Amino acid sequence: MNLKRKYLPLLLGAAIAIGIFIGGSLDFNDKSDSLFTSNSKKDKLNRLIDYIDHDYVEDVNTDSIVDVTVNGILENLDPHSVYIPKEDMQSVAENMKGDFVGIGISFYTFKDTITVIRTIENGPSERAGLKGGDRIITADGDSLFGRDLSNGDLVKKLKGLKGTDVTLEVVRKGFDKPLKFKVKRGVIPIVSVDAAYMLTNNLGYIKINRFAESTYKEFKAALTKLEKAGATEIALDLRDNPGGFLGVAEKIVDEFLEDDKLILFTKNKRGKVEKSFATSKGSFEDGKIFVLIDENSASASEIVAGALQDNDKGTIVGRRSYGKGLVQREMQLGDGSAVRLTVSRYYTPTGRSIQRSYENGNSSYFDDYYSRKVSGELLDEEKIEIADSLKFTTPKGKVVYGGGGIIPDVFVPLDEGMQNETITFLYRRGFINNFAFELLEKDRDAFKDITKEDYLVNYEITDEVIEEFQDFLNVKRKTNIVFVAYKEEAKLYIKAAIADQLYGNGAFEEVLNLGDNMVNEVINLSLNKDSLN
Repeated sequence: MNLKRKYLPLLLGAAIAIGIFIGGSLDFNDKSDSLFTSNSKKDKLNRLIDYIDHDYVEDVNTDSIVDVTVNGILENLDPHSVYIPKEDMQSVAENMKGDFVGIGISFYTFKDTITVIRTIENGPSERAGLKGGDRIITADGDSLFGRDLSNGDLVKKLKGLKGTDVTLEVVRKGFDKPLKFKVKRGVIPIVSVDAAYMLTNNLGYIKINRFAESTYKEFKAALTKLEKAGATEIALDLRDNPGGFLGVAEKIVDEFLEDDKLILFTKNKRGKVEKSFATSKGSFEDGKIFVLIDENSASASEIVAGALQDNDKGTIVGRRSYGKGLVQREMQLGDGSAVRLTVSRYYTPTGRSIQRSYENGNSSYFDDYYSRKVSGELLDEEKIEIADSLKFTTPKGKVVYGGGGIIPDVFVPLDEGMQNETITFLYRRGFINNFAFELLEKDRDAFKDITKEDYLVNYEITDEVIEEFQDFLNVKRKTNIVFVAYKEEAKLYIKAAIADQLYGNGAFEEVLNLGDNMVNEVINLSLNKDSLN
């Protein structure tokens, strides 16, 4: 099941590593064949590998040596030039393309059986008649029940070529015999717009989790829906968004900026400058825009925030962003693997580079979250370090700074309740989602007549449910985790997880946003006519 909410700050490095894999790409065409001419440096490496392959005293997997060599070289360049092994290319490509071929379910291995959490709306499984709670015991006659298969192995059993059929045998509560469904595999979107709904009568909310090929199309559909619902203001939530395609970020900015406004420019080591300008295509140029960012908003997210801030458009709300101002290009290495190599820097319209320093090495660079936490800047905007030498001024006279992320116009401190490490760890590890599923399984029919709107307003998680969750963690999952200090936060997360499994379509975000300080700040700014737009 896709996890769609706040990544665990403790694992910031891992989250940003994902962003590196998918972040900031300007041009994915490999035009580098002409560069690979013979020279002594390359010959030296090739000869060493040949010596090891043919003459070393033990058998060695020279492919692994090459991988180590490539990684070692890249680690000496910058933190965002990375190697993508051949075995990872498909999943990386799917993530960036924004879809894959499958049957369209999210599932949970419950009591050694693949159990459907919910079907993807309008997907192959929903059309075939599968429902949440169904247990898949065979696929094309191959028994899946009780087998010691990883989630990756199970996915392989269900994925296949587009248009091919898979016959599933399903056990469903209330039926004496297994049911059979023929499901035609199809293109399943990897959603990058998590939620789009109205916060108030005129303020719409859009949450984007990354910038993939499909993101602009999703975003445009969401924006159009909200405009039809009466939105004259948009809260664009880019928190925990590690980035993606630069071109997609430009298209989204274009929806808000007037014609011919500079969005950004890039510069390579030869000094070549390429500029990107807004066009006449934008549909929300007269609307009011708020952009929500935090310390995990990186790359393309920062392009959006920086372009709007430097053009005096909208209000940036939250905490200082990650600070990635480097652009990568993907280059194939000939064996199915590839390298994402940094080829230029990007600059915001005022000329700011928001790239953080990496002169102390990659380890220090990716541990920057801890430095911010220790310094106190996540709780107090006065603790944000700025350099007067990197001061820039917008056309309307607002002072902005380069050198390490986008500093928001309106600061919102870290919520140490909703964003504490215990609760976010429980969510990230799947404990909350798994518990919510098992809770639903006790009496799924009790929710069949409850609308999403009624659930959001009236359904409450009781103290008894929280006690059950504690038992679930200690007895079923054999952990020693205690969350007594965060009981109310746990209730909200459990309610959100149940909403997601019952209703999908952004219900998770709608629940969590009820207790979100940053969203509430945006609502207050929207209601205040003197806000910074």
